[in-house]
Amino acid sequence: MLPTRIQQKPSSVTAAAAGAAACALALAVAAPAAVAQAAVTQDSVPAVGGERLGRPAVQVAPLAGAPALPAELTGRSWLVADAATGEVLAARDAHLPLPPASTLKMLFADTVLPKFDRSAEHRVTTTELAELGTGSSLVGVKENLPYRVEDLWRGVFLSSGNDAVHVLAHMNGGIQRTVGEMQDRARALQARDTKVVSPDGYDMDGQVSSAYDLTLFARAGLRNADFRSYCATRTARFPGGLDKLTGQRTSFDIANTDRLLGKYPGLIGVKNGYTTNAGATFTGAAERDGRTLLVTVMHPEAQGKVYDEAASLLDWGFAAAGKVQPVGRLVDEAVPPSPAATPGAPAQAEADEQLPPWSRPPVTGGSGSGLAPAVWSAAVLGTALAAWVTARTAARRRTAPARTAPAPAYHGGGATALGGASGIGGGRRRLTRRARALLRGARTVRPRGPRPPR
Repeated sequence: MLPTRIQQKPSSVTAAAAGAAACALALAVAAPAAVAQAAVTQDSVPAVGGERLGRPAVQVAPLAGAPALPAELTGRSWLVADAATGEVLAARDAHLPLPPASTLKMLFADTVLPKFDRSAEHRVTTTELAELGTGSSLVGVKENLPYRVEDLWRGVFLSSGNDAVHVLAHMNGGIQRTVGEMQDRARALQARDTKVVSPDGYDMDGQVSSAYDLTLFARAGLRNADFRSYCATRTARFPGGLDKLTGQRTSFDIANTDRLLGKYPGLIGVKNGYTTNAGATFTGAAERDGRTLLVTVMHPEAQGKVYDEAASLLDWGFAAAGKVQPVGRLVDEAVPPSPAATPGAPAQAEADEQLPPWSRPPVTGGSGSGLAPAVWSAAVLGTALAAWVTARTAARRRTAPARTAPAPAYHGGGATALGGASGIGGGRRRLTRRARALLRGARTVRPRGPRPPR
């Protein structure tokens, strides 16, 4: 009965059905290994970055000659990783959700910083400074005065100024919109432990992140040349108010509150934080002998220990490189942003060339998922078979005797229609040539229909 039903369908439906079947066939032939690997990965890795990263105890896999981890590590959660390869060298409870304090500003900067030209000016309004939390860290932004975007970002990175964060968030469309975009950005980075409630990291009910996620934010942010420049800046001049006598704009010095910057050899940045509820948090990046390491420490026993423990983990990481097996990895961004969608993309592209290779923005359009070649093959094969069926059906209608039973439906497999199994196994170029030939043939055959009136 199935052949009869197929014969009764219009040729366009038959071609579409054949194309859909061909797509399924090609995907099954070209991508079984990739699909199987994806299924295995999802089933065997419950924690992002590796099963061991979901465990609460210290995770390290030393080889012969590996140095011992620092003895005095009191952080409730910490992680040290290679920035280039993404390999996690050691960790403790890397996915434990904890209040992030101002280290969440890394996600804010990674989300909003690419949107505005650094030389643009913005006049601050009273509304933009009205919702700052009690006891917030401030850089000293004044209402009804203009500020350049780059000065506001220095206020964010050096002074951890919540006032600068709120001004930039309002420029971005408001606090709630910015929070939503930050959450979307975290999701794209596969930072699943992070819940954003406030863009500045101020203590809010339900606002959490993890050592793993904060490390992802730092790694992503450092791919932006401006982000890298701001977080490495030790001191700067910040615009002040108007002098009452001269009416001229004043300025004052601000210094980076990161205590390791300028003291730990090779430190790049990136961000520190502290609140009464969160305790101390710190994420840093350092370079030595051509290697860049990332470290995050959250909630040690005492505020000052966060820097000591971060420094000792960096020392250990540089000494242990090549002498430990990774216990997990920093995952790549799920959907990298398109550079063309960012204002000032050409200028940013030039700046990106100055970055180390590992920190340059990921190239889009590649085969990151591992399924792109299979999808391509399925599309070509489906198009070719649909065109072949359409041409064959039209040709039969033109040559069939009048009032005769319709010809049997075609039941050949996709591989046979393209020259047997070797048509698929012969490679993508043979498939492409065959598809193009079929498409050219299809264009030369026109279905028979009613004649136009004379």
